[in-house]
This record gives sequence, structure tokens and C-alpha cells, in this order.
Amino acid sequence: MLSQIDVQKFNTLIEINTLINSNYGDLRVLLTHILESATRLCDGDASSILLFDKETQTLYFEVALGAKGTEVQRFTLKAGEGIAGWVAQHNKSVIVNDVVNDDRHFLHIAQQIDYTSKTMMAVPMRVKDECIGVIELINKKHGPYFEQEDLEWLEIFANQAALAVVNARSVEKAQNEIQLLQAQLQTDKGYHILIAKSQIILEKLDIINRIGQTDSSVLILGESGVGKELFAEQIHLRSKRRDQPFIRVNCAALPEGLLESELFGHVKGAFTGAVSDRQGRFDLADRGTIFLDEIGDMPLPLQAKLLRVIQEKTFEKIGSDTSITVNVRILAATNKNIEALVEQGNFRSDLYYRLNVLPLYIPPLRQRTEDIPELAGFFLKQCMAETKKQFSGFSNEAMDMMLSYSWPGNVRELENCVERACVISKNKWIGKEDLFLDKGIPSVTEGGSRDLKTAITTFKTHFIQKALTEHNWNQTETAKALDIQRTYLSKLIKELVIINPKE
Repeated sequence: MLSQIDVQKFNTLIEINTLINSNYGDLRVLLTHILESATRLCDGDASSILLFDKETQTLYFEVALGAKGTEVQRFTLKAGEGIAGWVAQHNKSVIVNDVVNDDRHFLHIAQQIDYTSKTMMAVPMRVKDECIGVIELINKKHGPYFEQEDLEWLEIFANQAALAVVNARSVEKAQNEIQLLQAQLQTDKGYHILIAKSQIILEKLDIINRIGQTDSSVLILGESGVGKELFAEQIHLRSKRRDQPFIRVNCAALPEGLLESELFGHVKGAFTGAVSDRQGRFDLADRGTIFLDEIGDMPLPLQAKLLRVIQEKTFEKIGSDTSITVNVRILAATNKNIEALVEQGNFRSDLYYRLNVLPLYIPPLRQRTEDIPELAGFFLKQCMAETKKQFSGFSNEAMDMMLSYSWPGNVRELENCVERACVISKNKWIGKEDLFLDKGIPSVTEGGSRDLKTAITTFKTHFIQKALTEHNWNQTETAKALDIQRTYLSKLIKELVIINPKE
């Protein structure tokens, strides 16, 4: 049976873990929240988070709490200096019950700020067994010493702090790149702004960086509404063709005859209504990129003609026997099971293999909930500009509902939902009643459903999913890191319905 304080600690861990998974906007604020929680629940009088700079081999105070917190932050420690420096150097946790007489104690800081440390515990912040920082708590408020149980809880908080640091640094790096790219998109070329904060999408952008350097065909897969066109744009913009045309064609929007004319063009008199020559999209895309959306709906006769363009770089307009040579990179997308279409004979296998040189799977929104607050905020700003209405944002209940909803229509459905809420809401904050979402899984944060069993399940799911991501979904390595049997990990994955987004 868990005690009341243990339940409080566990719920705090769940809350922090949710923040780490959904909001990396301000690392320092998040670290402060983690440290405040650790200090309160482990009954410390003062505390600090020190981050390790590998280049200078020094520890600097990122966050410091307590009466002398502001003064402490002007100091740094060398690796091995002080108790925190010792912890960083040896990558070991420690409880010191007599700080003043401990040989590792760095008396200089205590003298400068006029603060006496009597007892202390310090633990390393680890990422893949590498120490990236230290959390230290000083002077137990109610009791003479920190105990082993306090140390074990602090180690858990340190792991969360380390995860927050790594995620924030990764996100910051990718977002800087995205912002740089977005600055180039403030033109009249019609490109979309891609909003991404989840680790899984940032990893996709890293793959796109490499894909963009080639001229190979790319097949973009994913459910309807995930934003496949935006990722096609990113491939083009990160390629050497970025200054050339990016031509879009929806293969499902036109009947076969019109689609052929749209793709390849026609000459005057080729068919009834062809009153003049028409340039096709492939011709317009010469030296650039063509994006063929809903490629799975392309009729079989046109598939043969498309295959020839890929293989020989040539085609003829409808009604003409003159070959046109083009230099075009082909990006295709579909929300259908294209392999099943091949087996059924509805899609040419040779064309599929030509298109599928570099496959790119875009995960649905329900598998990247970290993006929901950012996307919702972006759509709300857009809608406010269009409707001339002003909102302060989304209420906590509305955000909880959006985070727990399954979003079968993905990003497109989220955009429509926000637009609808923006139009009908009469309040300062968008409320959950404005969203008209009633098919989502109930949020564990809503009253009545945040019981301990649900909270534990939520925490285990997030914790295991993060561990799997850190080890590239290698279950053997993940099991070692979690210090459990691989068979037990496999069982947990099935029980908690944890899905590998790359599959």
C-alpha cells in the first residue's frame, strides 16, 4: 500500500513526465518545476540543478532555490570540485550527513553566500550512463538527515531533468533550423509553415535533410490529414532544386482523361474542347519537383506513362508524337495500402518499386501528441486574424480534451476543430464545450478519473515509450537500461498498447 506522500510523489512524477512529453517551450521553467517538486517532496531547505559543460569541464548553476539561490548562481565548479563536482566526475549518487567535515566540501561558496550546509544529497543527471549534470538538495527541514528513500526519489527526478534537457536541446536545434527555413518561406510561392515539436517528427525532418540531397523518388505514406504535402515541400526546400518549381497534382481529383492532360498536356484538336495547346504539369516542373498526391488513385493506363517518365525522362502530349524531355524529381504520396493494391493488380509493381526508392512514413497525430498544443495555438492565431476575434488561448479542460482525443482526421481535423471553436466561442478562453469532441479517450487529468491505477498506467506508458525511443526501439537494449527481463518488457508493450511509430 502506497502512503499518501508516495502517492503525491508519484502523481508529481506523472505531471512532470507529461510536461516533458508535451512542452519543451522553456527548459529553465521546466527544470525549475522539477527542482521545486523534488525539494518539496524530499523536504529540502535549498537545492540546485547544475549542468555540465563538456568543453570547459565545468558545472554551472542552471537553477538554484532557497534563501541564497540568486547568489549561488554566479558560481561555477570544476569537474571534481565540491560534492557536486565529485558526483559529476564519478557519476555516483551520495548522501553526506556531515558536510562541514567532508573533504569534498567546497567551503568557498558557503563562505561567500553565508550559508551553512549541514547535510546534503546529490545525484547525477544521466543520459545513456553519461552524466550531464547534478541535482543537489541541502539541509533536511524536518529531521536530521536525508535518508536512502529520499535519495532514490531524487534519482528519479534527476532522470526526468536529464530527459528534459536532452529533449529541449534536440528540439531547440531542430526548431532553429525550422525557423531559418520558415524565414525563407515568407514569399509568394505558396509553401506551408510546418509546425513540429515532437521528437518523432523532428527525427523525420532529420531524415528529410538527407533525402533532400538526392534526386531519388520518394513515396510518402500516412493517413489522410497528416500533412504529407507539407513534408513533400520540406524535401523540395532542402534539395538543390529549391529555387526551381514545386508543382502539385492531386491524382484523385480528376477523371482519367483530364488527369492525363493535366500531367502531360495536349495539343490543339487532340480531343473535343482542346481549342489550344496546353502545357502539362511535368513540363512546368522541369528542373524542379512534382508532387503527385493520392498516387494510389492513379488509373493503370496513366501509371504506365508515369513509369516511362521516371525511367526515360520523356513523354508526349496528348495528340502529339513529339517527345518532350524533362528533368523532374518525383515525390508521391498516398494514404492507401499500396502494397495491397499491387497484390490486387490495381497498381503496377514496377512503378511501385520505382517510386518507393526512399519511403517516408508520417505518423498520425495521436502518436505525436506533443505537436497538438503547438498546432492548436498556430491555427488559433490564424483564425483570430481571419475572424478579427481575440482569445487568450485554450482552457486547461479544452487542452486536456484535445490531448486525449484520437484525431482520426489528424492535423486537418484539428485545424477544422479550432476554426469551428474560434467561430462559435463567446468567451475569452476556448472551452472544451466549444470543441465538440466527444469521441476521445477520457483524460486522466479530469476529475473523477485520476485514480492511482490510471496514473500509474499513464506513467509506465510514457516512461517505457521514452526508454524505447532512446534506444531506437531495440527491446533488448531497452530492457537492459530498465533493468528488467526482455520478455517482461515485451509483455508490458502489449499490455500498454505501445506502438512503434516507425512501423
